[in-house]
Amino acid sequence: MLRFAGLCLLLGLAACSTATSPVVQSPRQGTVQAAADRAARNFVTVVERVAPVAEQECRRRAPTTNCNYMILIDDRLDEPSNAFQTVDQTGRPMIIFTLALIAEVRNQDELAFVLGHEAAHHILGHLTQTAQNAQLGALVLGNLAAASGYSGAVVESAAALGAEVGARQFSKAFELEADALGAVITRRAGYDPVVGAAFFARIPDPGDEFLGTHPPNAERQATVQRVVAGQIP
Repeated sequence: MLRFAGLCLLLGLAACSTATSPVVQSPRQGTVQAAADRAARNFVTVVERVAPVAEQECRRRAPTTNCNYMILIDDRLDEPSNAFQTVDQTGRPMIIFTLALIAEVRNQDELAFVLGHEAAHHILGHLTQTAQNAQLGALVLGNLAAASGYSGAVVESAAALGAEVGARQFSKAFELEADALGAVITRRAGYDPVVGAAFFARIPDPGDEFLGTHPPNAERQATVQRVVAGQIP
């Protein structure tokens, strides 16, 4: 299911208006409007092609999981470029795109890869694993602080730190796993994941930061290239 909240903003208010009077635009406004129209149509086309493939892959790899994806648009204009996967109260997977990301991608391949990547996070159960790692980290450091004679706020702080460390412990590996499966989904939907992963070349590189949440961009692109070369099933 695709909710079109914010799509009128993406297409431009004039395009969604029911008024019959002509709209006069400057050349720059016309260029911006054309770019917005193209971005919106690309988004709809990609979702229509990739979402069914992601659902099929989900049912094949995780048959007990809710695979009924809902693709949403965060229509707040001040939100930075981002896409992420979460679940609603019933466990239904949601993939949310901001308008800035939809406008930033250069082609349908990039958008398809982002969608495939986020869908892969759900298939691979990364949200659940991250929550479990956070709980374990909180338990270990909290108990360690308590055993050392601390109490109250110190134990709470230790538990909070443990939760953060636990949540981040495997986050880089999860991102690479999602890149690999996302490349498979992208390719099966008829897009080029190598072209799609070129998106990484234009975003800030997190490097190899200790307890960072994302691996280096070059490593992510290399993972996708290995998938396409058949080196990762």
